[in-house]
Amino acid sequence: MDPLELAPVRRVGGTVRLPGSKSISNRILLLAALARGETRVRDLLRAEDTEVMLDALARLGVECGAREGPGVLVRGAGGAFPVKRAELFLGNAGTAFRPLTAVLALCGGDYRLSGVPRMHERPIRDLVDALRGIGAAIDYLGAEGYPPLAIRPGAIRAGAGATVRGAVSSQFLTGLLIALPLTGARTTVRVEGELVSRPYVEITLNTVRRFGVEIERAGPAAFTIPAGAAYASPGEIFVEGDASSASYFLAAGAVGGLAGGAPVRVEGVGRASIQGDVRFTEILERMGAEITMGENWIEARAGSAAVARGRLAAIDADFNHIPDAAMTAAVLALFAEGTSTLRNIGSWRVKETDRIAAMAAELRKLGAAVDEGPDHLRVTPPRGAPLTPRASIATYDDHRMAMSFALVAAGGVPVLIEDPACVAKTFPGFFDAFAAIAR
Repeated sequence: MDPLELAPVRRVGGTVRLPGSKSISNRILLLAALARGETRVRDLLRAEDTEVMLDALARLGVECGAREGPGVLVRGAGGAFPVKRAELFLGNAGTAFRPLTAVLALCGGDYRLSGVPRMHERPIRDLVDALRGIGAAIDYLGAEGYPPLAIRPGAIRAGAGATVRGAVSSQFLTGLLIALPLTGARTTVRVEGELVSRPYVEITLNTVRRFGVEIERAGPAAFTIPAGAAYASPGEIFVEGDASSASYFLAAGAVGGLAGGAPVRVEGVGRASIQGDVRFTEILERMGAEITMGENWIEARAGSAAVARGRLAAIDADFNHIPDAAMTAAVLALFAEGTSTLRNIGSWRVKETDRIAAMAAELRKLGAAVDEGPDHLRVTPPRGAPLTPRASIATYDDHRMAMSFALVAAGGVPVLIEDPACVAKTFPGFFDAFAAIAR
């Protein structure tokens, strides 16, 4: 596919209605499939990752209604999936692969799970070790510690405590918390070491609660599933707008507003959000943006001090809890005064691509000086010179690379985005929405 050339945007302004959250969409679909009763899911994200989940659920015997518009009716299995033998291709959807691995390990069937080559490079050992620790039978079909996987009927020890490492991905803990209620036994899951992306676990706890299971906290690193837990449909459930996707438009309001113009508003997420990425607004405020927020909307523009100096303020911040939105901050650093440092982003290394290496390489194409480490990125915009115009940005089949670098155009610099279709993973209409706020 030819690169997409984004012309320099003179000013920004307008409103964007966000697509549904990928993280919430796939959690709700899986929980609805395991629940007793029918669940009508409203405002579902329609993108590659949710289509992967819907296809997998259909292959596992769960009936999902016609996929028309942003909604679907899921007829739950009321427990373990009825199909006991299946081969599932899950693309590069971590929000499908990791939780399904945990659930299928407790379903007493024979399953094979695979994905695209990059998925087979993303580690899953910590989840497999935790599941094996309670009696699951899981084999690696390729490299040790990585997908693809073969899952066989195991001798699950209901009520046995599980332990999982938290330093690589919070999706491992999420998978366990969603799967273990299937045993019906009181079970405690303990997290070893630091838990990355903790707000995503909060999404899991909130969503599980909406399906009738209250997971108890036994300290900051322990979670207890009560005895007799069983998922029950809430009847109807709405998917919140995607807070990670909101970051691109809010950042555009900040950087595009340096030249004047109206604020950018996103609708579908706000003060009432259950997503941790709404805290990206705090980063924007530190960089000089003016933020206003309602229950279901957020608005951003450049603050008066930033407009006066024509630059945002540099930051030094820990992004452990909002690693996806951190990519937006890395590109926003191109328009800051001085060096910005993003810390505690080691989880980037095992995402859709090695995002630290990819981000460093592409920022340099624009003239930035970049220092990359195992878990940090330090970005200094070119001193006394403009950003390189019409730089061709490689996207590495990573939707967030494509969406983050669109901000270069919002800052008044033309840019080429290679393989723009990769945004279909979570936001197929992204570039149309971006064009709509250009003035």
